[in-house]
Amino acid sequence: MTGLRWGILATGGIAHAFTHDLRTAGRDVTAVGSRRPDASQAFADEFGIAHAHASYEALVEDDDVDIVYIATPHSRHFEDAALALQAGKHVLIEKPVTLDADEATALRDIAADAGLLAMEAMWTRYLPHMVRIREIVAAGTLGEVRTVFADHTQRISADPAHRLNALALGGGALLDLGIYPVSFIWDILGAPTTIRALGRLADTGADSEVAAAMVHAGGALSSFVTSSRGAGPNTASVVGSEARIDIDRVWYTPTSFRVVTPDGEVVEEFRSEVEGRGMQFQALYAEELIAAGRTDSELLPFAESVAIMAALDEIRAQVGVVYPDKG
Repeated sequence: MTGLRWGILATGGIAHAFTHDLRTAGRDVTAVGSRRPDASQAFADEFGIAHAHASYEALVEDDDVDIVYIATPHSRHFEDAALALQAGKHVLIEKPVTLDADEATALRDIAADAGLLAMEAMWTRYLPHMVRIREIVAAGTLGEVRTVFADHTQRISADPAHRLNALALGGGALLDLGIYPVSFIWDILGAPTTIRALGRLADTGADSEVAAAMVHAGGALSSFVTSSRGAGPNTASVVGSEARIDIDRVWYTPTSFRVVTPDGEVVEEFRSEVEGRGMQFQALYAEELIAAGRTDSELLPFAESVAIMAALDEIRAQVGVVYPDKG
């Protein structure tokens, strides 16, 4: 094992996926915490983790933990990340970083006051194919980037009790799935100046489908569709005046892409060779930042996570999704 000592806060599916990739990368996972002692112990047994804590409070107070991965439902991200920061622990927070921009702003301030790293776990940004795409765009290979479009569509569950349909847990396709194309579009084109969104709501009031078009600086356009009730192609494209990038399915995971000229010539092809799901790259980046004494990510600054949450708030308002106590 090497690097920082990781603590895992919560034991759901995403915690399993992340911890598996941490182990794949040879990282040091020293503790896990759950509000259910049996779940914590089972998780520790599965991954060979030394400390199984019966509460989140006990996890963040563990002296053998340097950084905590927050893997609770969206509605708890602020509370649990703040708990860890106030205990002196760095945090990697599963996306979306919080439920809304106000919470994200408050969390930014807590991290800044503590002098600790708070980083959104938008793992797609750290994948090798995304690193290469940014290089291609920066090099001007595409010419002027005119449009970006992407979908993140899955058939997950129509069960009203499922977390994706539960407003009290921050449910809805937008925050769970749609944040991927929004963050990707932001990475390529920057903040939108105009947002127009439409959506369909489930019986619970959570969004089951959302489509949006956005205008960016210089007049570039972007669009995305997200759904939790039907599986689409899950592809993405960045279209420039001189060439385009077509990213294969599933574009937000390790995959392949091609750079294609207007006449159809493929001038570059990239294929990912990644062990595991690829969630380890964000962890490795977080460890590098902390080792260098830095408290913010250049690939996804916390200020950008706050701004993305504000854009999602605007989309939610246009679609008509209202979380409890959020108005």
